[in-house]
Amino acid sequence: MNELQIKYEPFKEIIVMEQTWFSTPEDLARFTNIVAGGKMAGVYWARGISFIYFPLSINTETAARELVEKRRVYWAFLSYTAMPDYKGLIETKEKIIVPVLDMSNNPLFQQVAEWLKAEHSQHDKTT
Repeated sequence: MNELQIKYEPFKEIIVMEQTWFSTPEDLARFTNIVAGGKMAGVYWARGISFIYFPLSINTETAARELVEKRRVYWAFLSYTAMPDYKGLIETKEKIIVPVLDMSNNPLFQQVAEWLKAEHSQHDKTT
């Protein structure tokens, strides 16, 4: 009988193709509601950043090879905002309510949040 081996092999790279900064969590909630077509959708939170991302489909041979062989994933769109303190919901004045999932214990989401902070800081210096 063969023994089952389980390995953890995290992504090596995330390629973000487009990103948008929102000035408030409420603006991110409005955007999330629009792109979800009014269906329930949530955002992620880690290290003071709240964000939502849209991965490219891996239904092509090229995308599947990138994922499996290079452990590289592509995010077509990433939207984010500063939210220093975690809260479970974002509610807008229009009564749009978006749940927020605390991903602060996930190393990948921690790194994404730190990268986004650096990206926004760099953008602030150039504008």
